[in-house]
Amino acid sequence: MSPEPADSRRHLVGLALMLVAFNLRPALSTIGPLLATIRDSTGLSAGGAAILTTLPVLCLGVACALAAPMIRRIGPDLSVLAGSTILAAGLTVRGLGGLVPLFAGTALAAIGIGLANVLLPALVKRDFPGSGGLMTGLYTMTLCLGAAAGAGAAVPVEHALGGGWPSALAVWSLPALAAALVWIPFARRSVPTAAPSAGRLLRDPLAWWVTGFMGLQSSLAYILFGWLPLLLQGRGLTALDAGLYASLVTLIQAPGALLTAMLAARRRDQRAWIVAIPGLTAAAFLVLAFGAASLRIPAACALGFGIGGCFGLGLTLIVLRAADAASAAGLSAMAQGIGYTGACLGPLAFGLAHEATGGWGLAGALFVSIAVIAILVGMAAGRDRKVSAAEPDLRSDASTPPPLRPAGSAGGR
Repeated sequence: MSPEPADSRRHLVGLALMLVAFNLRPALSTIGPLLATIRDSTGLSAGGAAILTTLPVLCLGVACALAAPMIRRIGPDLSVLAGSTILAAGLTVRGLGGLVPLFAGTALAAIGIGLANVLLPALVKRDFPGSGGLMTGLYTMTLCLGAAAGAGAAVPVEHALGGGWPSALAVWSLPALAAALVWIPFARRSVPTAAPSAGRLLRDPLAWWVTGFMGLQSSLAYILFGWLPLLLQGRGLTALDAGLYASLVTLIQAPGALLTAMLAARRRDQRAWIVAIPGLTAAAFLVLAFGAASLRIPAACALGFGIGGCFGLGLTLIVLRAADAASAAGLSAMAQGIGYTGACLGPLAFGLAHEATGGWGLAGALFVSIAVIAILVGMAAGRDRKVSAAEPDLRSDASTPPPLRPAGSAGGR
């Protein structure tokens, strides 16, 4: 991409980013609504189900660690294409049926998602320096819409295709492949002389606070992705109705992410948002999981707004706390790589708590505890300070554009 793309090209880049973002959650959100069916048809135990919901989060963390080496070798634009292609391949593998393809395809898809996850904040910082908050909110909203589509359509698609859960999971390879094809015109190889380094960031307490908040809010999100439909089925809802409630939660994440990212990015200090949004998430979860049936719809809406806002806040902190685009890439890799690796313990512990007690009380207390810790950690990450990677901005030779350019302003997410 040119350092300062024309308005028309900038719009096309933005649309392509949105399509990539749309495909970064269906691979994860389709598992929960189909989990009971998968367990019935394969004999998967509750412990195995906990591992299945934990595996993609762990793979996201591993993939984030691969992002910096990929930037050094091929640049961020081509790396996004690689991530989208790997994602489509993993989704296709899941369609083969059986536990081995299911676990292997889920891991592969999560690796593709992780690569793109790291790069999107840096690309926003580079290509949309004057509207970073808006663009971060838009792609986060689009990502949440993709998650909602996966959660809501999983069971209806399974019924419509008649091929069981493998077909319902594999069909999402089609939009992922479409995203890869649309991104091809923007996937130019670049060879930077430097890349984001974690050296200075690993010694910076602020980077660790941002990483902690990112991991904790991710843990909350992936608990909901993996276990909310089963929890609602335990309260007497059918698989279809539970999937629709999960879809409502993920659908409302879109405006939650957009509004929270845009509004929080306008302030120099985000601590008030960090108290309000995770607090709303915890309260709404308790009402939806244990409250009256008449409160389920408003509680689902509040939970969706809260968990979407948490994600928007996490990405906002990455962009706002970074001094430039190279630092944003480095901080994104650290926050998402280490954060997702730690976040995988959330759905695992949630599932094991359910298995150990046969109910949802202990698991619900765990969810609320994670939200409270996220608030405490986020208070340190929300202050108006900056972190910088060890290297300055990335450069390329004269024949190729720079993969990451320092932004003219820090406004963004």
